[in-house]
Amino acid sequence: MSEGSARGLERLQRDEVTAVAVHFHGLDASGNLASDANVTALRDAPDLHDALLVAFARREQGLVLPPGNPKRLRGLADVLALGARMAMRQQGTGAQMLLDVLLKRADATTRDLRRVETPALTGPDLAEMVRAGQADCGVATRAAARSAGLDFVPLVWENLDLAMRQRSYFRPTMQALIRFLSERRLRQRAEELTGYDPSPAGQIRFAA
Repeated sequence: MSEGSARGLERLQRDEVTAVAVHFHGLDASGNLASDANVTALRDAPDLHDALLVAFARREQGLVLPPGNPKRLRGLADVLALGARMAMRQQGTGAQMLLDVLLKRADATTRDLRRVETPALTGPDLAEMVRAGQADCGVATRAAARSAGLDFVPLVWENLDLAMRQRSYFRPTMQALIRFLSERRLRQRAEELTGYDPSPAGQIRFAA
């Protein structure tokens, strides 16, 4: 879904979708990246008193860079210091939330970035902007970088989970998806993409 995690959760609340993939980000009380941001988002969502969160995979997010990393960017501090052109995602997407919280930890905001104003709708779209020279970097998955033939500097491993209502979990179509999560095909595909760890797949991470 190119609409992002926040928009997807809103659609789930309105029962427009059966399930939605989410990867939220936030900071915990100590100012570190929260490991349970998806759980917090579901717990705080109105009209989701029967929410269920099923693990899909962990995946690697980081800086997508041109081949050879010509600006020698090693992290967000370098992006800020060198004024590198940063491709953006739309507000409400997990990648943009990640960028926002990383900037907050660095006592900065998006206003401190040299931004490419037109946001990319998806991670592959962002990678294409970098490949085409429209941006020096952007936040996306290792898989998106590899697919576009780009360099990658890892930042975090995030939880990619499936949010749904508890009753939806028992529907035949959802049960078919849950069974797939334990199949070898998923592990093989994760290896092909790179930057995905499917070992948590199928685990119940939260039940309201």
